[in-house]
Order: sequence, then C-alpha cells, then structure tokens
Amino acid sequence: MRLNDKFKWSEKCYIMAIVNATPDSFSGDGIYNGDDILDMAISQAENFIENGADILDIGGESTRPNAKIISADEEISRVIPIITILSDRFPDMIISIDSYKSDVARAAITAGAHIINDVSGLLSDEKMTQVAVEYNAPVIIMHNRSLPQYVVDNGDNDHIIGGEYIAPNYVDFLNEIKLELIQLKNNAIKSGIDANQIILDPGIGFGKSVAENMMIINHLDKFKDLDMPLLLGPSRKSFIGHILNLEADQRLEGTAASVAIGVMRGANIMRVHDVMQMSRIIKMCDAILRAE
Repeated sequence: MRLNDKFKWSEKCYIMAIVNATPDSFSGDGIYNGDDILDMAISQAENFIENGADILDIGGESTRPNAKIISADEEISRVIPIITILSDRFPDMIISIDSYKSDVARAAITAGAHIINDVSGLLSDEKMTQVAVEYNAPVIIMHNRSLPQYVVDNGDNDHIIGGEYIAPNYVDFLNEIKLELIQLKNNAIKSGIDANQIILDPGIGFGKSVAENMMIINHLDKFKDLDMPLLLGPSRKSFIGHILNLEADQRLEGTAASVAIGVMRGANIMRVHDVMQMSRIIKMCDAILRAE
C-alpha cells in the first residue's frame, strides 16, 4: 500500500481507531475481556468505521508500564485471527499492526494488515525494517526513550493514574525529540524504506513527563518542517490522569482537549479510543482550520 495513494495530508486529520486484542489494556477496553473475541472485534470495528475511523490499529501486547511482555507466538495468536476476519469483512479498510516484533509484523501483513506501527522506532528488532522493505509497507516510527523496567510509582494514586515511564533527562527537550526523530527516519531510509512510506510519532506517554507530553502537543507545529506525516496518540494517557485526577475510562474531556489542540498544531493522524466523540471534534477542528 502506498500512503500517498490513500491519504491526502493537506485535506484532513485522519483517525486511527485502537483495537486492543489484549487482556491487560491500560484503558480497560481490550476485547480479550469478552467471551467471543472475534464477534467483539467485528462489532467494535463496525462501530469505529461507522463513526469515522480511517485506520484500525490492532495490538496484541500492552505497552502500558509494568505490562507483561509476551512472546511473538502468543502475540500472533491474539492478533492474526482478528486481522484475518476484519480484512475479509472490511476489505477497503486500512489496518495497522501495533507491534515491535518482526515475526508479528510479517504474519500480520500476510493476514491483511497494511501498516506497521512500531513503538520502538524500528530499534527493538533489527529484522523489522527487512519486513517493511520486503512488503513495501508503510511504517509509523515512534520516538521512545523509555525502558520497561523504569516505571514511576505513583503511590496511592497508582490505581487512578496508572504507572508511567520515568522521563529521561533532556537538555533541550523539543529539539532533542526532533533530532532523534530525524535520526530514526534516516536510519529507516538507509535500510531501504521509502521516505514516502514513513509516518513519525513523537511518542506521547513514552518516557516523557506530564509537562513534556503537554509541551509536545502544544508545540507539535515545530515538527512540521520534518516534512513527514505526524501521528499523535494522547488518548486516555496518564498525563491526563495527572492533570484531572481521573481513571483512564474517565478521561474523555481531557483527551478531547489534547486532540483539538493537536489537530490545530498540525497532527495528520490521531490515534484514539473514543472514535465517535473524537471524530466529531477532529471534523470541527478541520473545518475551522480550512475556513476561508
């Protein structure tokens, strides 16, 4: 799939809907909590598509702090039946696989996925770029300095806010993120990935403090001169919980504010849980931005 054939970046902000094929999603919406997983996946996908989703992002391993790391085989067993049935049921829908494991990405693309969404920035598995090149698959490259073993203990508020990754020490935060995204992009291109098949993600919630996450959203326009589509994923994240002191499933308004400002600052794709509400907000923001 060619990104430029499917997306007109100057026309709108696109919506990536989160399909969590996990039993331990931080947001509590994993479809593995139900009895019939495939029926739940179809029902959720239908709802997302009806409400404006442009991409379905399927993930089989939680990336929340303290989440259990699973094997590639287990991850494949979770996501492939879902990708297979969704690609068959909704053949015109774009599907992405949320994984940092090359074996999972290969199996997913073979089953019908189109895009690789790698939270490690293509750094965790050296074979991931090979898979992307072999299938000419678009890649979403995230900035991520976080390490799974370094998690902040929020004490009594942990059950409300959830764990979070320790933020590394930055000297010039926004500029360092930008320079590292450039390096990740260049690494991908040197490995044979077409520059027109790359989307960049500054990595909201991954190794950033509350203030740093908000800084990325407020100054996302500083990344526009990278001349690549930008994805933003603030949905229900713990920085919203910190500000509002709310659990993940109560962060709709905080997510809405983050999404609205992100669109106004130039996001090209917004990764969200609450598709209906965020679709309306994004559509309104797009209309304001493009008003004559």
